[in-house]
Amino acid sequence: MDMNEKPKLSGVPETMLQTVYARAKETKTRGAIKDTKAVEIIDKINYDFSLADKDSAMHSGVVARTIVLDKLANKYLAKNKDAVVVNIACGLDTRCYRMNGYTNWYNLDLPETIAVREKLLPESGEISQIAMSAMDDWSGEITEHDAPAIVIIEGLTMYLSEKEVKEIFDVISKRFDHVTVLVETMSPTMVKRMKEKSIEGSKAKFTWGVKDGKELAKLLPNFRHIEDHSLVEGMAEFIPIFKLLKKIKPVSNISNKIVVMEK
Repeated sequence: MDMNEKPKLSGVPETMLQTVYARAKETKTRGAIKDTKAVEIIDKINYDFSLADKDSAMHSGVVARTIVLDKLANKYLAKNKDAVVVNIACGLDTRCYRMNGYTNWYNLDLPETIAVREKLLPESGEISQIAMSAMDDWSGEITEHDAPAIVIIEGLTMYLSEKEVKEIFDVISKRFDHVTVLVETMSPTMVKRMKEKSIEGSKAKFTWGVKDGKELAKLLPNFRHIEDHSLVEGMAEFIPIFKLLKKIKPVSNISNKIVVMEK
């Protein structure tokens, strides 16, 4: 993609530009995460990131969830050699370049998103692109049958409905007999009250939330809840006060969570 070419995206797909910018900016400044691929991407595209620059809440949230998800994904891959990874609503996520130990990594997103991704991150071999909605039946695109499997759903469920979330898990359940899912969730309170400057700029809106993993498990009969990880855990690694705040239950409860589910 030429530096003078502006990605043609709107709504939820456009939010991927803000999140990759947050990771690139953090890499180049404070350095709580290191995402050199994100820096490469930002250097290639023509986009007005002024709203993202002002949105400290979005920036901190993206960095925190990157820290938490990287730790959980690395832990799974260390224990499950030659695993298959499905990254749902991948956007311009670059985790596949930071992880080791998988046989195939499938990045799945809407066709308009994958079209942009293919220009910025042309991939082949063990990394594949799937241009489909998360609610479509993408199960036939996964070629492995007996390998350990992990599915990552980052920054998506808060823009969906309960019905759509259940549809995604139905596809996962259909495809895998045994699977671990790392899914980011937002509390109903934050869905109603939280406003992010950069997200509003893309016309995307938060629409759905769930209290915690136990509540999510009630909606998904084929899955069991393993544990929750508040994004406060990630915040504590780069904002010292959160080392204390993460011990205060109401603070952890209201934060976005990475919920670990298994089938």
